Amino acid sequence: MQSRHRWLILAIISSALFLIVVDVTVLYLALPHLTQDLGASATQKLWIVNAYALTVAGLLPGAGALADRYGYKRMFMSGLVVFGTASLIAAFSPAPQALIAARVLLAVGAAMMMPATLAIIRHVFEDPHERGVAIGIWAAIASGGAALGPIVGGLMLEYFWWGSVFLLNVPVIVLAIVFAAIWIPKGQSNPDRPFDLLSSILIMVALVGLTFAIKELSTASRSLWQALVALIASATAARLFVLRQSLTGVVLIDFRLFHNRVFSAGAMTALVACATLMGLELAISQRFQLVAGLSPLYAGLAILPIPLAAFFAGPLSGHFLQRIGVHRMLWLSLALTGIGFWGYLLVMTSTLWLQLPTFIMIGVGIGAAMTAASSAMLLNAPASQAGMAASIEEVSYEFGAALGIATLGSLLNSVYSSSLSIPHHAELDDTLIRSARDSIDLATAVSTSLPDALGGAVLSAAHRAFDQGFVVIMALCSAILLLSAVMIARCMRAERNDN
Repeated sequence: MQSRHRWLILAIISSALFLIVVDVTVLYLALPHLTQDLGASATQKLWIVNAYALTVAGLLPGAGALADRYGYKRMFMSGLVVFGTASLIAAFSPAPQALIAARVLLAVGAAMMMPATLAIIRHVFEDPHERGVAIGIWAAIASGGAALGPIVGGLMLEYFWWGSVFLLNVPVIVLAIVFAAIWIPKGQSNPDRPFDLLSSILIMVALVGLTFAIKELSTASRSLWQALVALIASATAARLFVLRQSLTGVVLIDFRLFHNRVFSAGAMTALVACATLMGLELAISQRFQLVAGLSPLYAGLAILPIPLAAFFAGPLSGHFLQRIGVHRMLWLSLALTGIGFWGYLLVMTSTLWLQLPTFIMIGVGIGAAMTAASSAMLLNAPASQAGMAASIEEVSYEFGAALGIATLGSLLNSVYSSSLSIPHHAELDDTLIRSARDSIDLATAVSTSLPDALGGAVLSAAHRAFDQGFVVIMALCSAILLLSAVMIARCMRAERNDN
């Protein structure tokens, strides 16, 4: 169905997608303020960030099936309503627990919308070249929007309180609902398409359990029995999910799609690109504020080259996709991003002008990777399974984001805690020492309560410990990206040889 309003439709779904991906990272620069206002602990801080992406990943398979059953337009508009309502609740949350719950509700709305966005593109763009450009724009917003989140948050925090980052969603949602009702075609629905709520819950439990176990094992005060229980629960839920699908015949995830090597390589690219991008955003936004001393706005502006480069790289990659080939673009984009991460390590203590080329390299690599991954997965699945393919692709994105935040964020805290060396002459009581070791935010607060010389020594020690953790995170991300590029290149070579 080649709609004459297809570019306007793309603008409508892109505005909603932008809000969805921005909300993954918009709180990064707000974390120091939020921690103080709500009294959030380091663990609560991670779950405030992580609950959103994690819940979205768990709900996406079921949401894709519901979109096939009730129609993409109905699911998209329903998701807009839920997302707008949750934004209002999050903006005025009085406690960390309430904000975590609001983030979960935001994730429900996002999960309802996300499979519909790509499925709509698949159906309203019939021309392969136009579809490639449209997917490139979608990918640019998905990658650049996530990177732009801290900048949006920083701009709002410069003039308003932290809840304003959620309140900003409301007018955009209202306009999107009005225009979607007018311009997006109703599309086909399949009322006979079965939906299994229990299977959707099982896959969410599997994802939550796995991420919790990784987070727990990465913390300094790890609990091995809690991590083991989470892993067992995750494995059990995943096994029950697979068994239930085979017994009931209600397929939320058709694993036969992964028999296609290009589809599988696209999923791996999406997961790795999102995980490393989220790790970078989480670590560097805190470093710019808490170590370099930049304001939230200037910290956001310092990261601006990454989303700008991704925004430009997405559509350009879509335009040249057929010429370069999705096989090459998958591994080349990851390799470029990995080199950018490693390059930043070499210039991280230099001026921002010297850091700029590495940020551009990372942004271009991420934008191209997202475009290649989206095309590889969406175009290597049958049209009748567009909703399912879109949901699997977005699970890769969202689970990658959740995994990156949980693993890399927890590892950053772990290295910081173990590396922090309180000066010997600082006679601090155990409570203050535990607070300083909990996070660099609390170490900064502790330093302000001490005499100038002593507070300065504690703060310098916290900065050195955080930088050690930051170096570990950046080096690990670079290694993961380069190794993944090599593996995908070998996989694509085997695919071409088989054909």
